[in-house]
Amino acid sequence: MNTGLRITTFAAALAATFGAAYGVGQGVGPVAAGSPPQHEGGHTRPARESQEGGAHAGHDTPPAGGLQISDGGYTLDLQTPRVTAGERTDLRFTVRDAAGRALTAYQREHDKELHLIVASRDLVTYRHLHPTRAADGTWSTPVDLPRAGGYRVFADFTPAKKDARNLTLGTDLAASGPYEARRLPPASTTARAGGYDVKLAGALRPGRASELTLKVSRDGRPVTDLQPYLGAYGHLVALRSGDLAYLHVHPNGEPGDGRTSPGPDISFTATAPSSGSYRLFLDFKHEGTVRTAAFTVHAGGAVTGPDTPEGHEADGHGH
Repeated sequence: MNTGLRITTFAAALAATFGAAYGVGQGVGPVAAGSPPQHEGGHTRPARESQEGGAHAGHDTPPAGGLQISDGGYTLDLQTPRVTAGERTDLRFTVRDAAGRALTAYQREHDKELHLIVASRDLVTYRHLHPTRAADGTWSTPVDLPRAGGYRVFADFTPAKKDARNLTLGTDLAASGPYEARRLPPASTTARAGGYDVKLAGALRPGRASELTLKVSRDGRPVTDLQPYLGAYGHLVALRSGDLAYLHVHPNGEPGDGRTSPGPDISFTATAPSSGSYRLFLDFKHEGTVRTAAFTVHAGGAVTGPDTPEGHEADGHGH
């Protein structure tokens, strides 16, 4: 997983869908459950060169990437390509090298060897999962997808070899069940997440780095004791509507580096690969629980999404 000002982008392919509905402020004083938590050490690593499609420490526009099930000599082999909506299922997959062998050695990135994102094609359902790996290289994690339709699975990892670069591979997942199409939620700068309010400031801009700041509050008061989660005070994933191009960003500063406080503000720098509508998913931790807030934003141009009822809390976060 990338840190600081780095961002990697990847795109998703057409999803298989069948018979089902896509499932996928300032206050009077701070909220503080106690003394600030002990800071966990953040993970950092040098940004890779822009031609490898990832660094945004400079001003180059990161590429949207391909619809990549394979990259850098590795392929994502999803052994559970179909599940039933509303039923808990073990999702199983393997990362294979160019010779077809299962990859069994990974670098740890933000406390994990591999991060798994599952998102519905309509960007309503989002899961940030942390599967377990067997000795033979097979990964597995339970997943319960609420609605039928097409989903995209992203595996974010770095092989444990010299000069290896971070990769995000994507493949399709289908959930069966009665179908009801859902539209992208309308753009908004506010979201609800399990009793918390999150406000977004800043704009996502195509081809130009810009700062996004998210402020967490509860009952009208800012939350000032956010807890580190995976080595940072917040994780932000952006998915482009349409092809689900994947962007992963981390805060400007990490716990213990003196630049980021434990809330209520979490700041990110990101560059959109193109104009369009994006869905942002913020994971944050408070009082021992990880919550997810979701936003729809437009990068550049006069892009408007279909109108749907207000509802900007992510449909589950899978933690």
